[in-house]
Amino acid sequence: MFVAVASLGLASSGCTELDTTAPAAARTHDVPATAQARFGTVDCRDAKCIALTFDAGPSENSARLLDILKEKQVPATFFLLGKRHIEKYPELVERMAAEGHEVASHTWDHKILTRITPAQIRGELERTDDAIERITGKKPTLMRPPQGRTDDTVHKICRELGLAEVLWSVTAKDYATTDSALITKRVLAQATRDGIILLHDLYRGTVPAVPGIIDALKARGYVFVTVPQLLAPGKAEPGKVYRP
Repeated sequence: MFVAVASLGLASSGCTELDTTAPAAARTHDVPATAQARFGTVDCRDAKCIALTFDAGPSENSARLLDILKEKQVPATFFLLGKRHIEKYPELVERMAAEGHEVASHTWDHKILTRITPAQIRGELERTDDAIERITGKKPTLMRPPQGRTDDTVHKICRELGLAEVLWSVTAKDYATTDSALITKRVLAQATRDGIILLHDLYRGTVPAVPGIIDALKARGYVFVTVPQLLAPGKAEPGKVYRP
């Protein structure tokens, strides 16, 4: 399945300027750091944090990816598609949640939300949320709009559904190459503190690149966290857009 992705996640429609919140701005300083996951609690006010995120799964490659993340003790955030993905690999969705990863929405059928009606937007999000909740017992609180395309209508519906939108700061454009070394090089060239890395485990070159990406960034002093951990002790607010 080919999923075209905007090159930098800056696409928007219906607004003259996309109003986003950076992770550092989301982290307040008057409450204790309470974000927890199986991989432990990290305070990104002090640590050099970075979030590894994967779009458009689960796929036939997800089991291997989960093996790698478990071996490396790295949590990730998965923005999942419903049609042909969640419905095809429910056991992988269950495993993602059980192993401490954040499970989030990438819509049901990867429709560009700024090109469809409000009712269709709601359907794309509600159907995915319901499917994830049936499998994991937890309704998602995060979503990523396909191609990063969003607008005021999407924000309003997300707010009503309890979803925050998460964009990204690092893209390897892995949808356009099977060269794992190139994918690794692109990620490392763009990585910064509080960064959000976008990858797709459904493409052939991506999963083989993940161990090298993790090892290189750990060597640079980065700590891998989920998106909620990146924002903690603040919390993602429904209807808001988060981007480094």
